[in-house]
Amino acid sequence: MEPMKYSDTAFSVPLDPGQILAEVHANTVDLPKRTVREHIEYALDHPIGAGPLEETFRPGDKVCIVISDITRRWQQPSAYLPVLVERLNRAGIPDGDILILCATGTHRAQTEAEHISLVGEDLYRRIRFLDHRCDDKANLTYVGATSRGTPVWLNRHAMECDKILLTGGVVYHVLAGFGGGRKSIVPGIAGRQTINTNHNNALNKGLGSGSNPRVCNGNMTDDNPFHSDLMECAAFAKPAYLLNVIVDDDYQIVGAFAGDWRLAHEAATRAVQRLDGVPIPCRAPLVIASAGGYPKDINFYQTSKTLSNALAAVAPGGTMILLSQCREGFGDPDCQAQICDYATMAEREKALRADFSIGGFVGFLFAEAAEKYTLILITDIPAERFAHTRIRTARTLDQALTLAAQAAGGSLAGVKTLLMPHGGSTFPLPQR
Repeated sequence: MEPMKYSDTAFSVPLDPGQILAEVHANTVDLPKRTVREHIEYALDHPIGAGPLEETFRPGDKVCIVISDITRRWQQPSAYLPVLVERLNRAGIPDGDILILCATGTHRAQTEAEHISLVGEDLYRRIRFLDHRCDDKANLTYVGATSRGTPVWLNRHAMECDKILLTGGVVYHVLAGFGGGRKSIVPGIAGRQTINTNHNNALNKGLGSGSNPRVCNGNMTDDNPFHSDLMECAAFAKPAYLLNVIVDDDYQIVGAFAGDWRLAHEAATRAVQRLDGVPIPCRAPLVIASAGGYPKDINFYQTSKTLSNALAAVAPGGTMILLSQCREGFGDPDCQAQICDYATMAEREKALRADFSIGGFVGFLFAEAAEKYTLILITDIPAERFAHTRIRTARTLDQALTLAAQAAGGSLAGVKTLLMPHGGSTFPLPQR
């Protein structure tokens, strides 16, 4: 059994190998061995659901390239943007007709150093670069409303361009099913009202009904209202093209997909499923999942990836043990407030519906999971910070297993257990 990483160390798993249902590791996928440039060039030379880039973008077009912000630097935009801009230049689009718009969503403004780290010194000096500001109403344009009533306000500078080109990376996403694609528009370059209204689709209708279980990792079907509303929002922007990348566990680009903003993105999600969607025999009564050690367990907020993956593997009423040191605490003020500031789930949900944020939802999801399952967190965050929730804490795996045994009636002997040593990136797919 692989040791379970915890910050810069690891815990061995002191359980009988016979009770281990499965150990979840990323799939071995034979991917083409290419450099980043070769991946991007190949994607642009083999567009999905669209013609060549040179046929979509013509001389005279004003082009807006939407990129992700510093929180998504793992996508390596500084590596693929020079190739993309080079191809636009060859299509007759000069630097002066290109705008790089950073999809900050509700995130903070970035520094010049962060801008340069995203696009590289050369492109930063050559091409106009803007951060989107979701509260800057003077630079938002109303384009319509979705069938669910989401008012869609989008960045004026993007909408004034002739063509919008989306870029980014695709991974499993706790709300949207998968990141990338349409998320570059909402929340990326949308107004706060649009973002908050859309994100409330993560909750069921009516106060007290909690989160929608279909709003989850891997679900990009119509019964995920968060995703389907995003698709309607993005359609208002009429994206002309998309370039999305996928990465491995070391955040190295291992694939790229270009073309139609819907179809190319769907192809990228299928590649992510082949990499990180791991079949397991069935849900287990005990799941032990490591966030993956430092820096993946740097804070509580980042541990949401591990929680959402573990939720896909645990049996109803079962126990989850999550290993995440959280040396930088909660990592998000809204997430911390959900855990620390509210005494009941009703109070948490009321606050979240009034002012939805991803951080707030993460805190709510943890507290809600602890109501439905036995949730034990191995962490350095003091236990008293979780006093208003049912989340239990431990400092070692042995301590956590003692708590799990108490929940199981005194012993874990024979309790079928699923191990997730890479719980932050691998997504279990129960076969029954």
